[in-house]
Amino acid sequence: MWPYPKIVAHRGGGTLAPENTIAGLRAGLAHGFHAVEFDVMLSRDGIGMVMHDPDFGRTVAGVGSVAATDAAALAIMDAGRWFGPQFAGEPVPFFTQFVDYCRAQRIWMNIEIKPTDGFEAQTGRWVAATTRELFADVLADTLGDGGAARDPAALPLLSSFSVEALAAARDAAPELPRGWLVDRIPDDWEAQARALGAVAVHTNQKHLTAPQARAIRDAGFGLFCYTVNDAGRAREILGWGVDGFCTDRIDLIGPGFA
Repeated sequence: MWPYPKIVAHRGGGTLAPENTIAGLRAGLAHGFHAVEFDVMLSRDGIGMVMHDPDFGRTVAGVGSVAATDAAALAIMDAGRWFGPQFAGEPVPFFTQFVDYCRAQRIWMNIEIKPTDGFEAQTGRWVAATTRELFADVLADTLGDGGAARDPAALPLLSSFSVEALAAARDAAPELPRGWLVDRIPDDWEAQARALGAVAVHTNQKHLTAPQARAIRDAGFGLFCYTVNDAGRAREILGWGVDGFCTDRIDLIGPGFA
């Protein structure tokens, strides 16, 4: 149900480096992490950029938004200075650049599709189609005659809170695995997850209960949680059968914690 790494670095370097940057990936690698969760949204000219916030002001200075800025302009913005002077000049990565680095370093990816309002389907389609192109060689090697992956862990996992984006990703690249992201597990979670063709349910660990974890596992889905920064809580939910989680505290909860 969960062939992927169990402990994943949240946005790259967690609390040790600026999020969603190549510097963050380097920090994760330095702590032994070969698994990352990161966010993708589209620029004004429809190019995927690795950023979490739709608006400027937190990780990049200034006033404006990702959706109103071309990719070339985003790529020269400083995404590191906010975190610390040693990261000044760290750029906003293109999605393709980020994936290329991860593949070169053998980093498994949980790619969160994070559309801005009104661009849900467009973002889902773009991320899925581009990921399929970037992993064409892997898909050719791993997909069996029936269309199922012989080695699912060789492929990234697409996830999103947006049902519309995830449905568009499903339609654009059905061979790529998907995880449905929710803050709280709704009563009709199973019907929605099956309609999306999801292989896993991703949820906020703060609201998860042991019976919910058991029900999700019993239904045949993987179960992934965000964001677990306390070792005691990590042990508790793993004991409930949670398959994996992402963490900001890559200095305290290592890749072999599970």
